[in-house]
Amino acid sequence: MTDAASDTRIAYNLTLSCADQPGIVHAVSGALVQAGCNIVDSQQYGSPASGRFFMRVAVASDRPRTELEGRLAPVAESYGMEWSLDPEGARMRTLVMASKSGHCLNDLLFRQRSGTLPIEIPAIVSNHTELAGLAEFYGIPFHHIPVTPETKARAEQDLLDLVAEHDVELVVLARYMQVLSNDLCRKLEGKAINIHHSFLPSFKGARPYHQAHDRGVKLIGATAHYVTADLDEGPIIEQEVIRVDHSRSARQLVTMGEAVEARTLAQAVQWHAEHRVLLDGHRTVIFN
Repeated sequence: MTDAASDTRIAYNLTLSCADQPGIVHAVSGALVQAGCNIVDSQQYGSPASGRFFMRVAVASDRPRTELEGRLAPVAESYGMEWSLDPEGARMRTLVMASKSGHCLNDLLFRQRSGTLPIEIPAIVSNHTELAGLAEFYGIPFHHIPVTPETKARAEQDLLDLVAEHDVELVVLARYMQVLSNDLCRKLEGKAINIHHSFLPSFKGARPYHQAHDRGVKLIGATAHYVTADLDEGPIIEQEVIRVDHSRSARQLVTMGEAVEARTLAQAVQWHAEHRVLLDGHRTVIFN
């Protein structure tokens, strides 16, 4: 292939899952080759626990996306696949929610601006006003949607309206300290990521790092997971822990914990935006 021809190629990521059975890799690869694709990378995994097969294929092609999808559709139908074909590097439209703590929000905004995170944030939502200045600094519209028991249903509908208005593909709860209703969790299934400290189910409620300091914990960390109706128990995407000792103050634990939370959430968002995460029931399959 000449340099001029190679310059016209577009990179795509194909992700799929279906019941594990013989012939899947052969069928998918054959369809891609017939569609004029060059397979750059291929990863697959068969889950012995669920009996599901997962695959992520990076390809390059000078054919339009619609043509590639047309070639893949019969194979996907014959194997009963859940699948998607996405342009590599496309920035995922991501709505971020936060309450009063801005460390995770600020990290996501900085990574977006610096180009190290493949997302585009069209809106920030908060049930408080403390983070309005941060949103203004980055030039992103800030939506204050207060939540009370009486207004919760209306607030969640306002959120869904913003999701539709801005063609949002992913919702990130960047230390958003409100419990979402079961109905909203179902509507955002597989498209909403939450972050929390790793102490759960211990040290619930206010000032968890201070509670941990009082108990002399030796490890602190964070968990990023998909949002489900089971509070803080959705499929885990990423976790990180760091070691601490008796010399650390409660304030130092908070600072260190916030840094871990920000890193863990950013990694989860990146993997999701790069279409590397596939759901396997209550677990995730992540192709690095």
